[in-house]
Amino acid sequence: MRGNITRRGKGSWRLKFDLGTDPATGKRLTQYATVRGTKKEAEAELSKRLHQVDGGNYVANSKETVAEHVRNWLSAKADLAATTRERFEKLVENQIVPQIGSLILQQLRPAQVTAWHNTLRKEGGKEGGPLSPATVRQAHRVLHMALASAFEDEKIARNVASGRKLPKAKSADIQILQDGQIAPLLEALQGHWLSPVATVAVGSGMRQGEIMGLRWADIDLDKGSLRVERTLEETKATGLRFKAPKSKAGTRTISLPASTVDALKSHRKRQLEMRLALGLGKPGKDALVFSGPDGDPIAPSRVAGAWRDAIARLRQRNDNGAPPLVEHPKVRFHDLRHTHASALIASGLDVVAISRRLGHASPVVTLSIYAHLFKRSDDGAAAAIEAAMRTGAEQ
Repeated sequence: MRGNITRRGKGSWRLKFDLGTDPATGKRLTQYATVRGTKKEAEAELSKRLHQVDGGNYVANSKETVAEHVRNWLSAKADLAATTRERFEKLVENQIVPQIGSLILQQLRPAQVTAWHNTLRKEGGKEGGPLSPATVRQAHRVLHMALASAFEDEKIARNVASGRKLPKAKSADIQILQDGQIAPLLEALQGHWLSPVATVAVGSGMRQGEIMGLRWADIDLDKGSLRVERTLEETKATGLRFKAPKSKAGTRTISLPASTVDALKSHRKRQLEMRLALGLGKPGKDALVFSGPDGDPIAPSRVAGAWRDAIARLRQRNDNGAPPLVEHPKVRFHDLRHTHASALIASGLDVVAISRRLGHASPVVTLSIYAHLFKRSDDGAAAAIEAAMRTGAEQ
């Protein structure tokens, strides 16, 4: 039996055709499908499906939903870092499943993917608010990866997420402190435990986890440089743990501006005084540069929360209507890294040197974020950021 057609009702036909032998059981596999139209159209559809079977590219019918497939795909994907897995899980549960999760995987169409993008942009954020273009792109990337797996497993005939036009990430997603804003911000943070942390962020361009993973053994204050060897990671699954940088290029040596070196020297002195006052003794060479009083690491989530609170206070106006203590955009801690990169680009450093300093996997990553090329070497990096950090200090 290759295939036959049975009438089910007016304009409705049931197709029955042979898929060959199941290699696991040796039994014959039979597929059923219902189509609407004339008998001639049903015969054409049967011929088409038999041709697909003969060509080895027929996809058997399945009622698996988008939610079921994406969740199963993510659960089975073993090559993800813990932080990446948690980020993917949030995108799946917050952006994919609520919107298109109930759709049958095999029935998902390109137009529905585009409509999903539009819905996310309008009401995919918190409390039904708009979602940023950058997050829409991230959610699409996860869906595309999951559908690529479905295509490889012959669950679907093609990846309908391919070739979709994505919303462009706006520059507003990256806040950069402008000339005259960096020094006043750092000055306003004086006395706050975040002050030396922020100074290192602006002066080195390091990621937050890299900064919180720094040991005194990684820093040469005499030479004015530090070595990035690890990062502090925080996940729900594992809590706090130290791990290698996210790429081979992440392990690097960074020259420091003089003001950052001075801030680190002052911080080390205060840290020593505090430890001696608590009867903890001098910190060892492997002691963390930034830690709690007992030497334990500070969770990245605590840094982010403290930063948000500090920025909110600095943005408040006095009761008499005076301007904020510091005039600057609403900046995230990670935007200090963007600010550092922006200063280097403006100084004329070439993209390869900037990529090395930031620890990007390749200059392509740097270009995808910042897009400009300049010529200079890393020897001038510390001086360039030093000038940016001092701009506005005399005003």
